[in-house]
Amino acid sequence: MAHLHELIDFTVAIFVVRDARVLVIHHRKLNKWLPLGGHIELDEDPEIAALREAKEESGLDVELLGERPPTTEPGTRALIAPRFLDIHRISDTHEHIGLIYFARVKGGSLDLAEEEHHDIRWVTGDELEALNPPMSNAVKWYCRQALSEVR
Repeated sequence: MAHLHELIDFTVAIFVVRDARVLVIHHRKLNKWLPLGGHIELDEDPEIAALREAKEESGLDVELLGERPPTTEPGTRALIAPRFLDIHRISDTHEHIGLIYFARVKGGSLDLAEEEHHDIRWVTGDELEALNPPMSNAVKWYCRQALSEVR
């Protein structure tokens, strides 16, 4: 886990959709239902971080959805734009700038990362309300947005 600064870090969140369900994890340390995701390491760009985190946390290979501008040339590589950005407080003294991606499954098989999560599951929009502990309203909003946009 890379920490760029004691006050703030950059992270990725990946809302993976398959068959009208979104993948969520019950985070062991935070005791919260969240999407896949984590810190962007110092030696990687946001796309690589999102693909790595998805694979590490779920066993799945995913395809990030979004637009990549046609501006790649020597010395420049265009990145897929995240669907949303946010900033959220982790503690009284630390925040995360979150790059929020939507994704589809390309391959792999679902596998619980037991050292990090209590549970991993595909849920419908209606099932979001029944999760225990309750999911935050912000994360539910992103889940529902991903479900409405990813077919």
